[in-house]
Amino acid sequence: MITYLYWTAIFILTLVPLYILGFKAVKWKAAVIVASIILLTGWSTYYFRLQQVFVKRYGGVMTIRVPEGRHHLGATWKDDNLWIENYNPETNTCIFSEYSKGNLLQGRVTIKNCNPLLPRQPGTDSGQ
Repeated sequence: MITYLYWTAIFILTLVPLYILGFKAVKWKAAVIVASIILLTGWSTYYFRLQQVFVKRYGGVMTIRVPEGRHHLGATWKDDNLWIENYNPETNTCIFSEYSKGNLLQGRVTIKNCNPLLPRQPGTDSGQ
């Protein structure tokens, strides 16, 4: 919900200079420049700073796709960064991928010989 409110506010702020400078003062070039700056600033602030904060703290909206051929196992937050765990059955590896703000610092941890989807064989648990 907060994501939609943010973008509504950005679009309203973008329309204000178009109305004031464009329609009232008939300075369309300045109106388009100011509106573009507001839109670009709003987009970059959201993408590089606010998206994951909104999702984690205020119930925002975010979509992440699981790559083809992988199985999703889990997700967790570390500070304001989201870590996703997927399993690749072809290489028998578990892959933890970090989704940081703006996707600038993406960490990746690979666990080899990981079989999270295979059922345990009787008698293989350490307690038996």
